[in-house]
Amino acid sequence: MSLFPFAEYWWFYLAFTGFVLLMLALDLGVFHRKEHEVSFKEASAWSVVWVTLALVFNYLLYRYTLWKFPQDERLMSIPGFVPDIAAWNVSLEFLTGYIIEKSLSVDNIFVFVIVFAFFAIPAKYQHRVLFYGIIGALVFRAIFIGAGSWLMQFHWIIYIFGGFLILTGVKMMFGPEKEIDPEKNLVIKLFKRVMPVTSKLHGKHFFVREHGRLAATPLFIALLFLEMTDIIFAVDSVPAIFAITAEPMIVFTSNIFAILGLRAMYFMLAGAVSKFYLLKYGLSIVLIFVGLKMVWLNDAFGGKFPITWSLGFILSTIAISVIASLMFPRKEEAPDGDPLP
Repeated sequence: MSLFPFAEYWWFYLAFTGFVLLMLALDLGVFHRKEHEVSFKEASAWSVVWVTLALVFNYLLYRYTLWKFPQDERLMSIPGFVPDIAAWNVSLEFLTGYIIEKSLSVDNIFVFVIVFAFFAIPAKYQHRVLFYGIIGALVFRAIFIGAGSWLMQFHWIIYIFGGFLILTGVKMMFGPEKEIDPEKNLVIKLFKRVMPVTSKLHGKHFFVREHGRLAATPLFIALLFLEMTDIIFAVDSVPAIFAITAEPMIVFTSNIFAILGLRAMYFMLAGAVSKFYLLKYGLSIVLIFVGLKMVWLNDAFGGKFPITWSLGFILSTIAISVIASLMFPRKEEAPDGDPLP
């Protein structure tokens, strides 16, 4: 039984979406109304803002759960249901889902760095591309989560999601790193067949008129590619959070809060993200773990693997991979591929 069924909490989804749109409007319309290069200091401040908002929301969710469900006779009739433990679990599930999405978002940052360099997007326009990219990501994540919550009604889909996460984790750990080439992307190739694309930037504009025809600028092509890659990332991240909780509202809110802070995290870590070269192994272990949680561990622990153990394992794995990357830095390579002395 869901604690937060959509039929009863549709108003919350509307209110939460309105809050997100308000924050995005303030972000672009007030704080980033004029294009400028986002400094490390500014990005760090915004990162603190987004993380703080997520933690405040988590606390409010805990207090609401604690207040609401002692009055709900349907849930009180469930054997073993204890309101304060339920509220604590809800809070930990949100936090765990938020951390998973935040960690997996580092892969997005790698892509951002490569795409902006490939299309030679100036630093002062990168925030604009990411802003609209985030809006698109929010829409697609909502679609994915809605589809996922419907599919989770069928017990067999749990094993499919879990198996997919395990295979993805193994592939990430042992598979070679693929080079990202936007020019070879099928969607971009198809787009160029239906609309002309300019060869140079036109300021902050995504579209311009050339010779009487509407044409897309490299700024829009970069945005389009980022949207396509985010859809691919969502295929991993959304099932991973469903492995932690079956509550669509927790999946939705934790995912959205993590995405909202993605731009600030990019501007803060873009210059150093390559140093965390062991993080991909940590992320692969996390994906394998949540996959095993879906297909085996939950059943082995009476239907629910302890959320405290999940959170501890995920935090420890990510922390170890980051610390190990800094303690044992990767050797620089010469142009011919040989390590530099």
